[in-house]
Amino acid sequence: MRRVEVDPGASWDPDAWWARIPAVRSLLDRGLNLPAGVTFLVGENGSGKSTLIEALAQAYGLNPEGGSRGAMHRTRETEAPLGAQLRFVRTAGARGNAYFLRAETTHGLYTYLESLEGSPDWDLHERSHGEGFLALLERKFNQPGFYLMDEPEAALSFTSTLTLMSRLATLAESGAQVVVATHSPVLTALPDATVLELGEHGIRRTGWADLAVVEHFRAFLGQPDRYLRHLL
Repeated sequence: MRRVEVDPGASWDPDAWWARIPAVRSLLDRGLNLPAGVTFLVGENGSGKSTLIEALAQAYGLNPEGGSRGAMHRTRETEAPLGAQLRFVRTAGARGNAYFLRAETTHGLYTYLESLEGSPDWDLHERSHGEGFLALLERKFNQPGFYLMDEPEAALSFTSTLTLMSRLATLAESGAQVVVATHSPVLTALPDATVLELGEHGIRRTGWADLAVVEHFRAFLGQPDRYLRHLL
C-alpha cells in the first residue's frame, strides 16, 4: 500500500465526533502516505490511533474486530464509519496475506478461531494472554503481506515486547508492510521504522527520541518521586 486517501465518492458529516479528531481530519483532508516496512502510530489516548487503525482494517476488507479478510465474528459495532470513506492507492500485483490484531478484542477472536472446524488455533484460550498473542502472531504474521496491530504491547511483558519487535523486524525484511498503533516506547525504538505522532497538530513524522512518550518514560524512571508526590 502506497497511500490511503478519501474515496472520491465519499461523503461524511464534518461535525461527527470522529471527523473532529485532528489526526483523522488530516487524513480526510490530505490523505496519508504509507511507507514500506513498519510504521508506528503514536499518541495520547483520544488522539485517533485506534480510530485510524480500525479504518485501515475496514478499508482493506479486514474484520474490524481482528482477523483476516474472511473472519466473520462480530460482537458490538463500536468503530467509526471512517473506513467506508477511504481507498488505498497500491502498487500493481495481487493482494498478499493480511491480518488485523487488536488487543482489546483478542478474546473474541480466539473464541471465533477455535470454533472453526479443524482449527489449528484451538489452544489459544489455554495459554496466558501474552503467550496466546505471540502464538497467534507467529501463525498469522508469517509471510509478506499487509498487517495491522492495535496496541499489541497491552498483552506483553517487557521481554515479550522485545520478541514482538524481533518479529516486526523479520516481517519488514521479508517485504511485509506493517502499521502498528502503540503507546510503547520500546516497540517504537525499532531501527528503520517510520514513527508518526498523532495529536492536536494532526499527524507528523518524528524521531523516536523526540516522542513525548519516550520523554515521559525517561523522566519517570529516572525520578519517579517527582511524579508520585503529585499523585499520592
